[in-house]
Amino acid sequence: MYKRNKIGVVVPAYNEEALIGETLSGIPDYVDRIYVVDDGSKDRTSEIVREFIKKDPRITLIQHEKNEGVGKSIIDGYKIALKEGMDIVAVMAGDNQMDPKYLPDLLDPIVEGKADYTKGNRLLGPEYVRNMPKFRYLGNMILTFLTKIASGYWHLMDPQNGYTAISRRALERIDLDSIYYWYGYPNDLLVKLNVYGFRVLDVPIPAKYGKEKSKIKYTKYVVKVSWLLLKDFFWRLKEKYLLYNFHPLVFFYIFGIVFLLVGGFGVLFAFYQKFVLHHAVLFYYLTLSLLVFAIGLVMFLFAMLFDMEEERRNGFYTR
Repeated sequence: MYKRNKIGVVVPAYNEEALIGETLSGIPDYVDRIYVVDDGSKDRTSEIVREFIKKDPRITLIQHEKNEGVGKSIIDGYKIALKEGMDIVAVMAGDNQMDPKYLPDLLDPIVEGKADYTKGNRLLGPEYVRNMPKFRYLGNMILTFLTKIASGYWHLMDPQNGYTAISRRALERIDLDSIYYWYGYPNDLLVKLNVYGFRVLDVPIPAKYGKEKSKIKYTKYVVKVSWLLLKDFFWRLKEKYLLYNFHPLVFFYIFGIVFLLVGGFGVLFAFYQKFVLHHAVLFYYLTLSLLVFAIGLVMFLFAMLFDMEEERRNGFYTR
């Protein structure tokens, strides 16, 4: 136990025969249960885990017959942890990239009642930015900004960070089966945590680099997760500001988006009229379109401001 709390650790693993042993060996003694989820690996991952089970009875192996996604692996681990009465459940990937010495930094805010969900933040460390490929860093920053808008957690950074811990209270409230199964699961989970009013805290944790190789194809990944976040954004507005409660910011968001789209389309139409059809109406259409676009931008920014104030009012800023 850790400070009178039962701790479970979910270890999602896919083709991690080279690193799963190091990952399991490093998990601290105060962790009560370890749930390794082999997501349809084609190598010796499960075989190695079974060898560790002989030495460490805390370990439970869950096997997927086929690859179902890292999100599904974590969800299955969460479900078993709930059944076995864990108070806090952390996630440490099977590639040994998550340094166990920082696990208490994730657990303490939950133990102390300051947060319901904690996550690592690598972006505060300059060594992480230096070592990250530029296209990957750009993709991370784009998804960070989009996740802020979609989730309503405006203070969070590095939403792709999978080193997390969550309280039993939060796990019992959220519909786990509704969480996205693939690599966008942390973004999707943040949106759901916000709708239900849970406190989320960023924990600075430096990146740990070694022999691991990312399995993410970032071009495809950014596109898929961006579409997921767009759907999540409108779902959050509906659930949080129309059904569960009412706040006029939802109308600022909606009308802001409409005016932005109409104004943007108007600008394109003005240039089409001028340079394709050769009509001398550029100034009229362009001025009107820019005015509509500016109104939409102001409304959208006001909506973001109201959203931030709502976050502060609900105590999400816990640092």
